[in-house]
Amino acid sequence: MSNTRVVYHTHAFDFVEMTEAGGHPKALVRHPGSVAIVPLLERDGQTYVVLVRQTRFATGGRLLELPAGTREEGEEAEVTARRELTEEVGYAAGHIERLGGFYLAPGYSSEFMHVFLATELSEEKAEGDEDEVDLETELVPLAEAIARAGRGEFDDVKTVAALLMVAARGTDRKGGKE
Repeated sequence: MSNTRVVYHTHAFDFVEMTEAGGHPKALVRHPGSVAIVPLLERDGQTYVVLVRQTRFATGGRLLELPAGTREEGEEAEVTARRELTEEVGYAAGHIERLGGFYLAPGYSSEFMHVFLATELSEEKAEGDEDEVDLETELVPLAEAIARAGRGEFDDVKTVAALLMVAARGTDRKGGKE
């Protein structure tokens, strides 16, 4: 059994210090979980991925990535995905499907990210969080986005992983299975 102590609490996660039975100290970022959304938009007979370019303080710059967000306490992952989609890129999904998920940094964080495919999009903008003011959306053809992920051209791991999940799934132009 371990002794656990919250060292620092933020609105999104806790920094936790643990001491295991053998006396070995461990540090952990305890996180409520998150979602990433692959929004597919049909336009002029082509399928596009709606990406968002935003400033990421930790990187010192702007990243092009999939919309994503942190789950609120007690919130189902699909509810988070639908909320983040409208807040970050201004679309609602007529159909949403969970593709899978993964731990982002299991060596020091409990954050588990659920990945969703969102199709049948319609415009619907919601008020975003206070840090979601510098967002720009970009439409990238689905095949191009997948190729860029495969070549390592995105600096954001959730974007790479989620796009490769879509590619491995065999998604047709409409977002369904082939």
